[in-house]
Amino acid sequence: MALVLKVPTTIIRGRGNFEAVNGHRRWDKVVFRKRVSMSMAVRMSSTSMQYLDKPSELKQNAIMVNGCTGKMGKAVVEAAVSAGLHVVPVSFSSSEVSGKTVQVGGKEIQVYGPSDRENILASTFDEYPNLVVVDYTVPAAVNDNSDLYCKVGVPFVMGTTGGDRERLYKTVQDSNVYAVISPQMGKQVVAFLAAMEIMAEQFPGAFSGYSLLVMESHQAGKVDTSGTAKAVISCFQKLGVSFESDQMHMIRDPEQQLEMVGVPEEHLSGHAFHVYNLTSPDKTVSFEFQHNVCGRSIYAEGTIDAAIFLAQKVRSKAEKRIYNMIDVLREGNMR
Repeated sequence: MALVLKVPTTIIRGRGNFEAVNGHRRWDKVVFRKRVSMSMAVRMSSTSMQYLDKPSELKQNAIMVNGCTGKMGKAVVEAAVSAGLHVVPVSFSSSEVSGKTVQVGGKEIQVYGPSDRENILASTFDEYPNLVVVDYTVPAAVNDNSDLYCKVGVPFVMGTTGGDRERLYKTVQDSNVYAVISPQMGKQVVAFLAAMEIMAEQFPGAFSGYSLLVMESHQAGKVDTSGTAKAVISCFQKLGVSFESDQMHMIRDPEQQLEMVGVPEEHLSGHAFHVYNLTSPDKTVSFEFQHNVCGRSIYAEGTIDAAIFLAQKVRSKAEKRIYNMIDVLREGNMR
């Protein structure tokens, strides 16, 4: 069926104030003026659109959220409860909070540290054979945690970024465990990235000669560069744009985020704002792409979709074992 997707874009006044500072770009006094829209035709297979699970089947799904004391972990637990999944009352976290019982999403969850993980996970998997583990811990724990999940044989969704990704994939492949691995769980953002990749693949060099300005703003605690922005920049490079990721302007100062970017004050501690502006060599044509996320609900909802999707694959004994969010999107299995 044919679907018309309305993609909001934003015209920004004061573009001349975007200037180079120490080899980087600076976005000064960005003022959001008005919104326009462009229409894009997207063709989708009507046979792919289906519901994930019947409500009765959802209740059979058990989920264990490791890192439930963190902001993303808490959001995932709340989304799981809202979706009707059974949240098991155990979670792994750092040794600092080991032994504590925490209240998350109306559930009491016992937190265990690194030394207890294997026995606890094995016994939990025995009690809940339909278990799917969700990991939102820290980058340094990615490989140790995935090694454990594969050793026990429990399917898992890896939402934590970082770690040795090559080792992560090899561990899962060698163990034959089911897993969804994705550094970006926001399904709409993933869909946008997929559309960019399709455009880059089918129209290489379409923006040759165009200049690119990129601004990304995240909460002050995010020290690394946006992986999403890097992925979009990679697409623009294939489209013929000369731009490197270190030319991106990163904003982490809350005062600048309020005054320059327009981040709502209540979301300074959790947001992801991105602007990509393309300008033709003679400055007569410009294109702008923008995607702004406030809060963590978009990632939590996508994570739950991934967990339900994975539970289906386990039940159906699917031949493929390693998936990403594109696989979830392609099946149309989103609530």
